[in-house]
Amino acid sequence: MTDFVAALQALLGPSHCLVDAADMAPWLTDWRGRYSGRALAVVRPQDTAQVAEVVRLCRAAGVAIVPQGGNTGLCGGATPLMDGRCIVLNVSRLRRVREVDPANNTLTIEAGATLAEAQAAAAAVDRLFPLSLASEGSCEVGGVISTNAGGVQVLRYGNTRDLVLGLEVVLPSGEVWSGLRGLRKDNTGYDLKHLFIGAEGTLGIVTAATLKLFPRPRATATAWLAVETPAKAVELLGRLRELAGDRVSAFELVGRPALELVLQHIGGVRDPLPASHPWYVLAEMTDSGEQAALEALLEDALARAQLEGCLLDGVVAASGQQAADLWRLRENVSEAQKREGFSIKHDISVPVSAIPEFLARAGQALENCYPGIRIVAFGHVGDGNLHYNQSQPVREENAAFIARTAEVGRVVHDIVHSLHGSISAEHGIGQLKRDLLVRYKSPVEMAMMQGVKALFDPGGIMNPGKLL
Repeated sequence: MTDFVAALQALLGPSHCLVDAADMAPWLTDWRGRYSGRALAVVRPQDTAQVAEVVRLCRAAGVAIVPQGGNTGLCGGATPLMDGRCIVLNVSRLRRVREVDPANNTLTIEAGATLAEAQAAAAAVDRLFPLSLASEGSCEVGGVISTNAGGVQVLRYGNTRDLVLGLEVVLPSGEVWSGLRGLRKDNTGYDLKHLFIGAEGTLGIVTAATLKLFPRPRATATAWLAVETPAKAVELLGRLRELAGDRVSAFELVGRPALELVLQHIGGVRDPLPASHPWYVLAEMTDSGEQAALEALLEDALARAQLEGCLLDGVVAASGQQAADLWRLRENVSEAQKREGFSIKHDISVPVSAIPEFLARAGQALENCYPGIRIVAFGHVGDGNLHYNQSQPVREENAAFIARTAEVGRVVHDIVHSLHGSISAEHGIGQLKRDLLVRYKSPVEMAMMQGVKALFDPGGIMNPGKLL
């Protein structure tokens, strides 16, 4: 492998082809600190041409490639295995905005740009790129495409798959597929881009994307609301959408244990309501009209919902800063839980109507099996996606509890499957859930996925040990 590494260094320069263990370390462990691996090198190409040349060198040498962006994933999908027979190909240097077309409402941007940079490029021409995640300052465009990330505005704008019009991809052969077309209609055969969205780098390396933009909302109204049960939250969502339609852009559910972790571990936050409640909703409306009119619409809708018994209490943000403070409560749940130590995490989706049943059945089943278990539940009720995490109330007991991840997951995932849901809504499969697919996907589905993988990557060099 000496000649192979020397060829990489000649192509990229020693500063962008790291081989020393200490230099590589930041790229070999995932954000949660749960997965670590080994690699021959960490390479950081500067453009698509260099990515393609690296892939060609790897193919010739039979060396596997782990594509990586901001390394913010939660399932170990961008972390190498421990065998050390791969390189990590980090795309963070590919961050150019190639084109912004306000008339066509499109943005073409490279895979290493952060999600926040994509949002800023859209805002610079008075447009909105609506994909929004808590990690948007560090997660990168290629990563959110490769995991088909969702975020908090799926309710109105859809997830990543709905926001991508075209892709540029380096294939396992080293060839470059240039599919950066900003077309809403293109009925010329198979829509190939969808194979790479959510594929977690197992079919190729996304190097650039053409994304949909939207008019920027002129008004935003945000509220933190208390509800008695998840069923009341679902009822409230339906009521708000009946009264406000697509103006409802976000509708987030937060359980009291999740809020308490944020209040305990995140500085500068406070409980918005005077009394404690079992469940909360963070609701947001956006519109192109006047701010006062939107706020009046939200307050009227909430007043009606309270009269109908959907709502216990609530507060409407009176300023942009107050709205940001409310969002901090929701966006810092994962960070607060990380500070508690490891937890068993589930990223599941069920039909919106089945959310109350899932929470009731899963909560009871877990309590029966693990008395005293702490369940931290929060997520995107508007699209049926919940982050459903378990740990022990005493931090020191978590290490032993994490060893039971598989059996806890079986309890949760079997209930999800019985409700016609998914074991992965927006975080991907990675290493964490790879072995679960055969239990919850049919043999026909698995065979089709394996067939696609074999067609695109017959040598099996793209992100081995992930997804499949």
